[in-house]
Amino acid sequence: MGEIDLQSRDGRAEALRRMLTIRAFDSEAGDRFADGEIPGFVHLYIGEEAVGVGTCAALESDDYIASTHRGHGHCIAKGLDPKYMMAELYGKAEGYCNGKGGSMHIADVDAGMLGANGIVGAGPPLATGAALSIDYQDRDQVAVGFLGDGAVAQGQVHEAINLAATWDLPAIFVVENNQYGEGTPVEKQHNVDNLSDTAQAHDIPGLTVDGMDVTAVAEAVGEARARARAGDGPTLVEAETYRYRGHYEGDEEPYRDEAEIERWKDRDPIESFRDRLIDRGELTAEEFDEMEAEIEAEIQAAVEYAQEADEPTPDEAYDDMFAETPPEIERFATVARTDGGER
Repeated sequence: MGEIDLQSRDGRAEALRRMLTIRAFDSEAGDRFADGEIPGFVHLYIGEEAVGVGTCAALESDDYIASTHRGHGHCIAKGLDPKYMMAELYGKAEGYCNGKGGSMHIADVDAGMLGANGIVGAGPPLATGAALSIDYQDRDQVAVGFLGDGAVAQGQVHEAINLAATWDLPAIFVVENNQYGEGTPVEKQHNVDNLSDTAQAHDIPGLTVDGMDVTAVAEAVGEARARARAGDGPTLVEAETYRYRGHYEGDEEPYRDEAEIERWKDRDPIESFRDRLIDRGELTAEEFDEMEAEIEAEIQAAVEYAQEADEPTPDEAYDDMFAETPPEIERFATVARTDGGER
């Protein structure tokens, strides 16, 4: 997977494929978590696929993104392989982080994916740091920080935006407003009509777009990227979207009802984009079914790969902690017992 050119027929088909891949991956991850196969927690991106794919469609392959705790969709949108992602969810050594990160901490720096993050609002500071590096080295890139509606109230988010705005850094901040910060409705979290209005405090552009429309998101982020590369600083893009599943798997969701969920599903980002491609004569219903079947087979193969992959050994816990391993860590690793006994 590389860049997604929504101006081309192949690019539009690729955008549809990635949205389908995200949904299939997270649907399977939810099922496997419910079966007890996946440790920890999983936060699913189902319903929000157009935001991640639309954002990454506007980026170059070497641009950076910094994600959230709900990061599976961002990973796939950026081009990461579901096979190694699933292995990471299973805690296996073949995962992107050798099984140490799990669902909320998948990263692949070589692909420009700076990591999902369990800390609410941690993406913008990482993006600002990456943007500072880009600016310092005069490279032709941008850095995107994803955040949720609840994270807009985090102090570190505004510190990061303020710094990026003050120094005109090539950063873009994408707010995925899925209407709830955990179980709190967005209108009870913030005293503004649109979360993009908070950009005014930093004297940068802020715009709100339909986050259920992959093209609308791509256009907004594309404009923000052009502005950033022109040296005009960051933009705050609010994408209004909706998560079909709970905040986390197992969430009993007492804060909303099924009728609300169904109203948002009427605007489903995958179905609406599929229908547009069919109307344009770029896709048939049969071709869509074939694409869906291919992706389902890919995800099932990813699950089988993860199930059969090796577990990391206990002594590997000391790897990847430092750029240069201190002698005391080497000593601990040397004497680490792998059989559960005392050292």
